[in-house]
This record gives sequence, C-alpha cells and structure tokens, in this order.
Amino acid sequence: MAASLLGFVAVIALLTVTPGMDTALILRTAAAGAPRQAWGVVLGIQSGTLIWGVLTAAGVTAIFTASHVAYETLRWVGAAYLVWLGLSLLWSTRRRPAASIAGPLFAGPLFAGPLFGGGFRRGLLTNLLNPKMGAFYVALLPQFIPAGMPVFRFGVLLALIHVVLGTAWSALLVALAHRLRGVLGRPRARRVLDRVTGTVLTAFGVRLALGGP
Repeated sequence: MAASLLGFVAVIALLTVTPGMDTALILRTAAAGAPRQAWGVVLGIQSGTLIWGVLTAAGVTAIFTASHVAYETLRWVGAAYLVWLGLSLLWSTRRRPAASIAGPLFAGPLFAGPLFGGGFRRGLLTNLLNPKMGAFYVALLPQFIPAGMPVFRFGVLLALIHVVLGTAWSALLVALAHRLRGVLGRPRARRVLDRVTGTVLTAFGVRLALGGP
C-alpha cells in the first residue's frame, strides 16, 4: 500500500508542476489583481479533479469513455469552450491596451456575481469539459490500487491526494503572481500575459478537438 501511494504521489507531483492550461489560467487570473477569483479558479479546478476521481473509482468514467457518442459530445463542447475563452482573451488585447478584470474572460452571465464564484465556475467547467481527464484517470488509477484493497475507497483517496498536491502547487502560483503583481500589472506585461494565456487556452481547445477519441 505504501509503495502504491508513493508511486502515485511521484507521478502526480511531476504532472502537477508541468506547465499547462491550468497553470496559465491561474497565473493570469491572479496577475489581474483578483486573488479571490484566482482561488475560485483553483478550487473549481480541484473540485473537477475530485469529481473525475470519484466517478472513476465508482466505475462511471470507464462506461462514459467507452461510449463514443458521450465522449465525442463532451470533447467538442469542451473544445469549443476553451477556444472561446482563448479567442475572447486574445481579442480583448486588440481592443484595449490591457485586458481588465471586466474583460471578456470574466464577463457573461455564467461568470457573473462575486469574483470567487465566477472564478470557481470557470475552473470547474475547464476541468469537467475535458474528457481526457476522465480517460487519464481510467488509465492511471487502477495501476496504483493494490490487490485486495477496496477499489472505491482507495480510488477516492488517490483523487484526494491529487487534489491536495494540486492545491498546494496552485497556492505557490497565486503567491508568485501576487509578489510579481507590480510587474505583471503593467499594461505591456498584462497584454503579453493575456496573449500567452489566450494562446494556450486556444491551443488546448484545438488539440482537444483534433485529438480524436
């Protein structure tokens, strides 16, 4: 059991610190001077991770990923969502010197309301609309569940470990963005950060759309 847990921690820790879509979204939100919204994004992403983990431990995700129609539907919806987020942010840099907190990435009825709530919904959707997260857990979790252990309980434990590691790493990202807010808050730096984040989100959306089942 200990060996399985240590092995899982090593794999997840490496994947967690690898820069990607979540990193870009958290840094951009925190650098915009909205720490509450950044924490909303963080907890939304991690809530999505926990949901995928619980569904996988219960065997639901395996059924879902085996369904071509369900997987393809979620894949295209997720791809469209990410491309929309990315292009909205890129477009905002053409219209203004720097995107503000009220810019397209933070606007619309879906993200309306308190800063924390809007960030939480954005982070949750970004995670849940990515069917590759489900496929990832289906492939990964069984490898680290020892024989004879309760599959559901141990699978949920692994998902919780993933959430704790992800939250800890995200806290460092938010703190880093806060320390650099004087630099990242400048119009030119904000424009560059928005373009990078928009490009990353769009690229992930295109990759998801073209990736196939």
